[in-house]
Amino acid sequence: MASTSSALETLLMQRSLTDAQLLAAAETAADFRILPQATVIKIGGQSVIDRGRAAVFPLVDEIVAARQQHKLLIGTGAGTRARHLYSIAAGLNLPAGVLAQLGASVADQNAAMLGQLLAQHGISSVEGAALSAVPLFLEQVNAVVFSGMPPYKLWMRPSADSVIPPYRTDAGCFLMAEQFGCKAMLYVKDENGLYTGNPKTDPHATFIPKISVDEMKAQGLQDSILEFPVLDLLQSARHVREVQVINGLVPGNLTRALAGEHVGTIITAA
Repeated sequence: MASTSSALETLLMQRSLTDAQLLAAAETAADFRILPQATVIKIGGQSVIDRGRAAVFPLVDEIVAARQQHKLLIGTGAGTRARHLYSIAAGLNLPAGVLAQLGASVADQNAAMLGQLLAQHGISSVEGAALSAVPLFLEQVNAVVFSGMPPYKLWMRPSADSVIPPYRTDAGCFLMAEQFGCKAMLYVKDENGLYTGNPKTDPHATFIPKISVDEMKAQGLQDSILEFPVLDLLQSARHVREVQVINGLVPGNLTRALAGEHVGTIITAA
């Protein structure tokens, strides 16, 4: 290990950071998992939070019960209000970075509301620099709420074909799970998972219990349930090599998924 570390240090001092040999050596370096026992849960904005108490209160009860046995990082989506803001800002010809800031403000609001609902149970919402305290929150109360929008803001990489920020709350929650080295990533939405078509409008749409990223792309399903960049992030990830999409409107689904049950669609990296 020492010789490998020494060789990498030598390359870092002597080569460009895009040098192929340096990149290969860095890829073989040991990767430390910061929170290997934690699970990231993304609570959909439009699919769950926008529905109000009928959808949110039962999930709050499940989260409170589940945190007795699981360490939970709970990310919030943005939802309908963000879509309205995107529409106005795009119409004003504002850039993707500005739209990213607007979308983040809505995800922040949802995190604040969810945090207030969980406050009496000692579960707080955190943002910005407070993310460094996440391990302490997990050690003390086994759960913490965060805004799912990645903090790129003005530095958001624009999409090639749209001003809509490509990295939104699905991607932000996945990045949290991967960078912390968490054990699982759950997306809580308002459908049972992935279908061959839109089940809200297509009566012949068929449920898909498990599928790989390559299979999704081959079938043209890459933008049907998760933000497109999440699939590329999944394929390049070291720790989180699959995600599960579940229906959070079905009581008990979150609890079962946290226990390791297959209750929705599992999307795998390979």
